[in-house]
Parts: sequence; structure tokens; C-alpha cells
Amino acid sequence: MAKWRFEPGHTAAEFRVRHMMVTWVRGHFKNVHGRLEFDPAQPEKAAVAVEINTAELWSGEPERDEHLRSPDFLDVAHHPKITFRSTRVEPTARNEYKVSGDLSLRGVTHPVTLEVRFLGQGRSPFNDTRVGFAARTVINRHDFGVSWNAPMQDGGMVVGDDVLITLDAEAILES
Repeated sequence: MAKWRFEPGHTAAEFRVRHMMVTWVRGHFKNVHGRLEFDPAQPEKAAVAVEINTAELWSGEPERDEHLRSPDFLDVAHHPKITFRSTRVEPTARNEYKVSGDLSLRGVTHPVTLEVRFLGQGRSPFNDTRVGFAARTVINRHDFGVSWNAPMQDGGMVVGDDVLITLDAEAILES
């Protein structure tokens, strides 16, 4: 099985959550690290491990970023990493898979399933071989102890419960 490493400069994770029940707030993590075992001819044998540095969160608003890094949300001082480790890969269509695994966030681990699309493989101008993937899942933030909120005057809450997570990954062949 071919072994790949994520190319951090071209790999990113994003989350999106409802804000004040009227719009979405997005946050980004660049410099995502990971390893992958993958052969397009045998995708069911694939395995992936991802690590995200929580302190590198960026939402475009410095005050919001500090709040998101605080104990109210990610608590980066005590939980500096978000990790995902696959446990199963199930092909669902051509170049599409359900990748089940364990997501650890704030010291809490729960199983999640990512919907993954294999975007392709090719030789780069840098004399290496690369593959690309796009993945997404939805989690309930309360499952991971991320429960800060405040009520809206007209009903509802400031922060939604469901968090949409996307990951765009480019990996370089190691062996």
C-alpha cells in the first residue's frame, strides 16, 4: 500500500456553524498534517491520520479567534490538537468513500464518518507524485464539550449546535 504525507501548504480544514440563527461563521486551519495509506485500486484498505494545531485557528476576526481559542470553545491551552484516525473505508461510488474513524477534540473522542471524494493523482512539476481529496462531515459540538452559548432576544441561541467540517488535502507519495 502506497504511503503518503499531507502537504501542509495545500491542505486545510474549515468549520462552519450558524451564528445568531441568521448566518454562518467560518473558521480555518492551515498547516494541517497527516499521513495516508492509499491505493486507488484498493480504497477499502486505505488508512488516514490527521492532526490539526488548534492555536492556528483563523476566522478573520481577532477577537472572535481569541474567544474560539478560549475554554469556552477549543480550550487550546489544554487541548492543542484535533486528531482524526480512520478505522474503516467503504467505497460508495466511483472515487467516493465513507471513511469512519475517531475524532478527538477537547480531549473527547467520538466516532464520525467523513464523506470523501478522491480528486485525482498526478506527477507535479517538482518531480513527485501527489493525490488530492475533499472530505466533509457534520458533528454536534456539544458531544465534544463545546457548549458555550447565549440566548437571542427573539428566541434561539447565538451559536448553532451542528458544525459542518470540510477538509481539502493534498498528499505527496513517500513510498
